[in-house]
Formats: sequence, C-alpha cells, structure tokens
Amino acid sequence: MNEPFVAFDLGRMMIGDEPPLFLLEIALRTLIIYAYTLFLIRWIGSRSIGQLSLVEFLLVIALGSAVGDAMFYPDVPLVHCMVVITVVVLLDKSLSYIVARNRKLEDVIEGVSVEVVRDGAILWEALKRLNVGHDELFEQLRLKQVRHLGQVRAAYFETNGLLSVFTFDEPSTRQGLLIEPPWDVSKPTQFRSGSAVREKRRLACVQCAEVLKLSPGEMVPPCPRCGAELWHEIH
Repeated sequence: MNEPFVAFDLGRMMIGDEPPLFLLEIALRTLIIYAYTLFLIRWIGSRSIGQLSLVEFLLVIALGSAVGDAMFYPDVPLVHCMVVITVVVLLDKSLSYIVARNRKLEDVIEGVSVEVVRDGAILWEALKRLNVGHDELFEQLRLKQVRHLGQVRAAYFETNGLLSVFTFDEPSTRQGLLIEPPWDVSKPTQFRSGSAVREKRRLACVQCAEVLKLSPGEMVPPCPRCGAELWHEIH
C-alpha cells in the first residue's frame, strides 16, 4: 500500500521522495538537455528575443514545454525528450523555409503591418481590428518622445508588436491631440458636443484626434470624422 500523504512534510517539499543522489542526475539531465537545445537553436539561427517572429515564439513555447520534464522527472528518458525537441526544431525550420518563399503564406502566419496614425489622426478602425486601445498606442508613442499627435506623420504596428513612428520634419508647426503627460496624470480640458465655447478654441477628438477650430459662441459638434462626442482642448 502507498504510504499516507503527509502535509507540510519539509523533506518531501525540499528534496522529494527520490534518493538524494537523484539531485546529481537532475544536474546532469539539465546539462545534457540545455546543451542539446542550445545546439539546435544555434543551428536554426534564432534572432534576439525582441525580434522573435510568431513562428519562433511558438518554437520557444514548445521547447520550454518539452525540455522541462526531462530535466527533473526520473521516469522521462532523455532520448524521448531529444526526439521531441528535434521534431519541433525541424518543423520550425521547415515552416520558416516555406514562409520565406511564399509571401501570401507569410502574411497569413506572421501577419502584416497596420497603419494606425496618419497625418496626426488616429485610424481608430484599424486599432479596433488589432484590439489595441488608445492607452497602449499613446504609451508607445510617448516612448518615441511624441508629445502630441500633430507631430506624427505616420505610425505602424509591425508584425512583432512594436510601433514604428515617423514624424514631420517640423513638428512644432502642427498641433494635435495632447498625449503627454498621460491623461491619468493630468487630463486636458474636456468639451462635449452640444456645448458652446465662450472664446476661440482649438479642440482634438479624443477618439480619432481630428482637430477642430471653433469661434466664440460656436457649438461643439460631434466629430465629423468618426462621430465621437468628446473633445480635448489643445494649445
């Protein structure tokens, strides 16, 4: 019969039920699997982590699942683990070879770059398709030293999830939706459609960043570009 399970057994928690010598076997297993996996990764020529493609990211997940069990489970033979790792790497290598020679398949698997800002205005339909919120977009723009969207000529979400930003040569001559400081730190003055302005105002749509100039006494309309009703004042 199996021995009864004892909760909070420090010996079981720290060392386990295997003999202490098995710790040396774990070290040897880890060394073998690590060296073999490193050899295969070097063979496929994987790029740095910040440049991983979708296929390579899948490879990392698959390898992580495959190599872990063989390192410390005594009933998992190393050869079985090596077979799994080899098959995963060969699949990755074959798929990368095919994708590199088939543009349509590359677009399906890796995705395509998507324009999300054009001439200081947000292409919010593109953002919705990407399931990207304004906060994430603004955060990445601020990381590129962008203070307001009037500086941005174009911005693209690349297939690796990073944002490429291209600014105008003279951004100081343009105005746009202010994103610095972040709105949860200091929110600009807001106006809703239907309200009247008492003095000359320049507003930017919160949803698409469309810029609107209003004269004293003029009513704030819904955004003519996207229909949103909330505006921020810009200077």
